[in-house]
Amino acid sequence: DQNRVSRQVLGRIELAKGPHIVALGGGHGLSMLLRGLKNKTSNLTAIVTVADDGGSSGRLREEMDIIAPGDLRNCLVAKESVLEQLFQYRFGGNGELAGHSLGNLFLAALIKEFGNTENALEAASKVLKIRGKVIPSTTEEVRLVGKMSDGSVVEGESEIAAYPADIVSLSAIPENPIAVGDALEAIKQADMIILGPGSLYTSIMPNLLVPELLQAIRESSAPCVYICNVMT
Repeated sequence: DQNRVSRQVLGRIELAKGPHIVALGGGHGLSMLLRGLKNKTSNLTAIVTVADDGGSSGRLREEMDIIAPGDLRNCLVAKESVLEQLFQYRFGGNGELAGHSLGNLFLAALIKEFGNTENALEAASKVLKIRGKVIPSTTEEVRLVGKMSDGSVVEGESEIAAYPADIVSLSAIPENPIAVGDALEAIKQADMIILGPGSLYTSIMPNLLVPELLQAIRESSAPCVYICNVMT
């Protein structure tokens, strides 16, 4: 037992010495990346898109007037196996809870209780003993707008992802969402910046539609790595 505790303490010390890595994205891609990186460093920051407007996240966003919690939830519990199983649990049946995940409801309650997303995520990290930080790219309720190859203009992340034509360009409403200060600071301190993996237009680019984030990445001297999806 003593040896096991010693190994755990030494492991944490080594992880604390690891490089400062910032990963931007959303969906399941970013949470999968964090699973691996958590074994190399505890100086991890996930900057997460909040443009999701489908499913449980979309319903909570509209009903409770909060930013979409789904991608934040996935990153909070990446590699925490029991918590992940619990937070991904979705209620069945036909009632008001049907389709909601427990993790989304947990985050929604924290946002309402603590008044803003940043305080809610800080509280969640303490309660769940999360290694690293999870930060939304913006706390504004962003909606994506896609101009498609057939000339159509489609609004909403879920609608854009499902539309049969190719995407020509992407913009956001509001046009210039304000970045979260901690996200900008993390990029300034980064030894490496990672974009992806995940859907280019609906998981990665929404973060780059926050002008201050894009500028911070351009001004950083850290290497910037883009992880491209093999199939798309």
